[in-house]
Order: sequence, then structure tokens, then C-alpha cells
Amino acid sequence: MRNRIVISCAGLWLLCASILAAEPSAQFAKANQEYAAGDFKAAIDDYEELVRSGRDTPNLFYNLGNAYFRKNDFGRAILSYERALALDPHHPEAEANLRIARDEARALELVPNRWERIFAFADENQYALAASISFWIGIFSVATWVLGRGRGRGPIALSILSLSIFVIAVGASYELSRGKNGRGLAVVTGDKVEARLATADNANRVLTLPAGSEIKIVSQRGDWVYALLPNNLHGWIPSNSAEQVRL
Repeated sequence: MRNRIVISCAGLWLLCASILAAEPSAQFAKANQEYAAGDFKAAIDDYEELVRSGRDTPNLFYNLGNAYFRKNDFGRAILSYERALALDPHHPEAEANLRIARDEARALELVPNRWERIFAFADENQYALAASISFWIGIFSVATWVLGRGRGRGPIALSILSLSIFVIAVGASYELSRGKNGRGLAVVTGDKVEARLATADNANRVLTLPAGSEIKIVSQRGDWVYALLPNNLHGWIPSNSAEQVRL
């Protein structure tokens, strides 16, 4: 009798899990149908609800970006495309639509620094993975050399190579994390947002930011954020006029 109860509970759990897994897929399909029917507002609402529930996938943000683009909300369209590319840097459709949206909005971009350009062939996570692998290979090589009582140059040469790769990968990961595509990257969602020298609406203007422009948030004070701006400028903007790319 007890075994039957356990089996029944397990079956009920699997049924509930399958229903819960199907719900986001059903809502995603519903949002796609609304988009195809031209009801972009309803599609945006459903896509955004999926994002709030933690269902952040590249294709979800890509579709959300398309819906915002159709509503001429270029700031949030660009934000969504950037979020898709943050999850999948090799998403060709999101990359192509991001360029189109930037052209439409005349959005300003941050310029990557010299180290970002050097290490651009991989992303932060890939460098972190390379650092982890090289670290353990180095540890294994040193252990092999010690246990072999220093016989042979192979293990020590491998350990030096692994240490070199580890140092380069850690440095690259660090530089990318603090670069333009790091944690502080944000997109201006308001239109013609004024960046100012101080946290006041009557402070001197530094730069006018079109919707979709990139900034890098440095700090926050009340309802204002201090940010690195395009053209290598710095200024304060209202915190509700921009959103960070990485959730």
C-alpha cells in the first residue's frame, strides 16, 4: 500500500512538473500569435510577464525587441536585443535588428577600450571557463612532477603553460567585466534624456541621449545615476530613464 502511495505521489509530481513546464511555452506561443496578428501591446505584456517570471532566453528577448520595434519604442527594443546578445553573443538575427534599431533611433554607442578590442574573440564566461580548466591542468601537472620526484621536463613545462593561460584568462575576464559590456552596461529607454553635471534638473547639460543609447552606470545617488556616456563623457541622468542590460 505504501509503495502505491509513493508511486502515485511521484506520478502526481511529474504531472505537475510537466504542467508547470508547459505553461511558459504556452504563453510564449500565445505571445507569438498575438505578434503575428499585429497585437503588439498584448504580445509585449505576455513576453514581459515571462521575463518577470525568470524565463530569460535569447529568443524571448529577441521577440520582445521585435514587438517593441513595431511599437516604435526603440529604446526598449534596443535594450531587448542587447539582452538577447548578452545571453547569446552569436545571435545573428538579434545583432542585425539591433543595428537597424540603432540607426532608426540614432542611438549613441560606447566605444570599447583597447583591452576589450584585444580580447574580443571570446566573452567573459568563456575566459572564466578557460581559467578554471588551465588552473586544474596546472595543479595536476605540478602534482605529477612532485610525485615523480622531479623527473622529466614535460609536467613542469605544462604547468608553466597552464599558469600563463590562467593569468591571461583571468586578466581578460576582469577587463571584460569592467568594460563597456560589463555589469554596468545600461540602455537609455527614455527619449532625449539630458545628462547633467549634477543631480538637479537645472544643472548644466553634458549630453542629450537619444533613446537606445548605451551608458555604463558607475554609481547611484537617490533618483539619479552617474554614468560613463558616449564620447567619453560622464554625467548624471534620472535612474528611471535607463535600464541595465544584465538582469
